[in-house]
Amino acid sequence: MARPETKYIVIHCSQTRPSQDIGAKDIDRWHRERGWLKIGYGKVIRRNGEVEQGREDNAIQAHVKGYNHCSYGLCLVGGALEEDWKKPEDNFTAEQWEALKKTLEELLLKYPDAQIVGHYMLDEAKTCPNFNVREYLLNEDVKGYKFQDGLTDEADLQEMELEDQS
Repeated sequence: MARPETKYIVIHCSQTRPSQDIGAKDIDRWHRERGWLKIGYGKVIRRNGEVEQGREDNAIQAHVKGYNHCSYGLCLVGGALEEDWKKPEDNFTAEQWEALKKTLEELLLKYPDAQIVGHYMLDEAKTCPNFNVREYLLNEDVKGYKFQDGLTDEADLQEMELEDQS
């Protein structure tokens, strides 16, 4: 089923150790084991920067409760301490950062009105993707991102959530 609109591009992490070289097939298997239809994310960025397709880009994905109907999910592999996978860590590689920027720019060509957010910005119980997305966007020139100068704050998110509910 096609997603009717794309308001958000949501950055996630796999919450895996830096030594775990996993990809879309592994995440697909994990999500199916949880009873899902298939992988929840649209794209997965591996540790080496390789971008793998998950769910179809325009499909309704499964990655943020309450927002799947209007958002695209992008997952960076990593985000957890080597010693304890339950503890968050910003441990993404230079190749992943490069691929993230390129992938965001490609997605913005398809979804020019989408706002880029971290999972934690839509679900305060989360820390994913385990880095400050707002700070990343302020420091990275993501071509085509029209919200660059007025990045979303908490009040904006609350307002958008109220609009989504109406």
